[in-house]
Amino acid sequence: MTISPALVFGVVLVLYILSSIQILSEYERGVIFRLGKLLPEPKGPGVILVFRPIDRIVRLSLRTLVHDVPPQDVITRDNVSVKVSAVVYFRVIDPRKAIVEVENYLYATSQLSQTTLRSVLGQAELDDLLAQRDRLNQQLQHILDNETEPWGIKVSAVEVKNVDLPQEMQRAMARQAEAERERRAKIIHAEGELQASEKLSQAAAVIEREPATMTLRYLQTLTEIASEQNSTILFPVPLELMRFLRGGDNK
Repeated sequence: MTISPALVFGVVLVLYILSSIQILSEYERGVIFRLGKLLPEPKGPGVILVFRPIDRIVRLSLRTLVHDVPPQDVITRDNVSVKVSAVVYFRVIDPRKAIVEVENYLYATSQLSQTTLRSVLGQAELDDLLAQRDRLNQQLQHILDNETEPWGIKVSAVEVKNVDLPQEMQRAMARQAEAERERRAKIIHAEGELQASEKLSQAAAVIEREPATMTLRYLQTLTEIASEQNSTILFPVPLELMRFLRGGDNK
């Protein structure tokens, strides 16, 4: 039984076409080089034809990628050595640039994130690193976005995750926080004493204008003491009598 050359050619052609079919997901794009030249537009999503060896396709994902920046040794502006780790969120917005303009956009973005993290945080003081993290995150995101834009990469967010302080610095900060709390407690106590003295001064002025007020206050104090059954009450000489005797001595 002889096989027709046309049949063989047809079978080979069908197999070649089937092997040339590529299916790209909704989040994927294909950058195609035809005879070494880059085609104007990326292909996908859906079914596309890649005629090898004439064509070569490189698949890229358009989803947001999450890259963990490993802990970096950073010396802050006030000469404190810390370890800082971060996370970078970025995505490919121009597949052609991501393939042509840089050899490996994932590795390049990772290395740029590490160097930028050390550079930016090295210009900040420790207090800013701990208290103004949002501002530093925005600064890091702005720098990385500008640097990766020629690669077709969009950096959407940068978040500083952990800041590891030396044990000596942690103890020093604990002592500083304790001293700060003591300072606030003393200020609050002093303000309370000041307010109390002002109220006592006002009360003394009222009592001086109305002598009978002292007697009423005296009786109120006796009432409060009498509520304690185990108390012994000593009745002093009435104030009117003391005032009368003092007036007699003046005469």
